[in-house]
Amino acid sequence: MTALRLLQRMKRDWMHTGRRPSGLCGAALLVAARMHDFRRTVKEVISVVKVCESTLRKRLTEFEDTPTSQLTIDEFMKIDLEEECDPPSYTAGQRKLRMKQLEQVLSKKLEEVEGEISSYQDAIEIELENSRPKAKGGLANGECSPGLGTQNPSQYHSLVMVSRLESFLMRS
Repeated sequence: MTALRLLQRMKRDWMHTGRRPSGLCGAALLVAARMHDFRRTVKEVISVVKVCESTLRKRLTEFEDTPTSQLTIDEFMKIDLEEECDPPSYTAGQRKLRMKQLEQVLSKKLEEVEGEISSYQDAIEIELENSRPKAKGGLANGECSPGLGTQNPSQYHSLVMVSRLESFLMRS
């Protein structure tokens, strides 16, 4: 009798739409057996109703999402809830839609935070550049002797070192 009431409730909650009845019957039998302290395993119920274990688990999780599953055994026997739930496929679609909306909101927030971080990084780099000691002399301004601009960097470095050495030797 309890399994029949469970099936009626599942039907009122639109769990039967687009589904074969054996999965719902298996879920109702398992819940009813456990409500009355008959310890039946999922495998025993599967062997009777001839459905896959994953199907039975899906029906049980769908039933778990209904308000009926929150009732105690006494409340379930005495109270007949008048409200109906939305079909599981509809609620799953709504959940996916909410997840997409949340992803969009989070991506916008992430872009804002990344923009703020990059502005902070730019400000830090500018501040570091301003706080570094400035180079002095002709080479600091980018001045070099004629003809040095055509050299490769290693040759340029060598020429700079030679010119510094010459100026040092002339001072001594």
